[in-house]
Amino acid sequence: MPAPAIKICGIRSAQALDAAIAARADYAGFVFFPASPRNVSIAEAAALSAHAEGRIGRVGLFVDAEDALIAEAVAASKLDVLQLHGSETPERTAGLKARFGLPVWKALAVSAAGDADRARAYVGAADLALFDAKTPKGALPGGMGLAFDWTLVANWKGPLPWGLAGGLTTGNAAEAVRITGAALIDTSSGVETAPGVKDPGRIADFCRAVRG
Repeated sequence: MPAPAIKICGIRSAQALDAAIAARADYAGFVFFPASPRNVSIAEAAALSAHAEGRIGRVGLFVDAEDALIAEAVAASKLDVLQLHGSETPERTAGLKARFGLPVWKALAVSAAGDADRARAYVGAADLALFDAKTPKGALPGGMGLAFDWTLVANWKGPLPWGLAGGLTTGNAAEAVRITGAALIDTSSGVETAPGVKDPGRIADFCRAVRG
């Protein structure tokens, strides 16, 4: 089985971005969601994107965002992928894919058997389903360091490519890959020393663990 692609999400500094590139991560995630400690401004994302160009894929994460914000972020940051992490419907997802002409990843919370099958509704709308842990009511929709029972998606055979997120760290990444067979592994808080503060050493260790 080929090693999964790796995304380091919530990057806010050139140091963290350089660490992800040096560790051969495939994607850097920029969060456009003011409630998140990992939120970046359009100007910050544009500077990071320019630094990243040609060296790593650039993913913009949005939570039930207005078209205007997405359009501004896409133009300024030259995003390669849109990641939708809110309650976006298949229709909304398809509309954004058509408008911006970019691959779209749709995050879906998993906490019980059958939850992953919600991804079937996004066939033709999303390019990838990202299975993440369900967060408590009123909490942020991701980046909380919460994991879910990976056996619920173990070798899921749906009509969409899929990735795994939620509570992934250096200590459990290899096991997550072994159990699930996910094609993409996504971490944020798992490589931080504090919310929004990425640690270059943890990024390097995480990428090694995923590929190990």
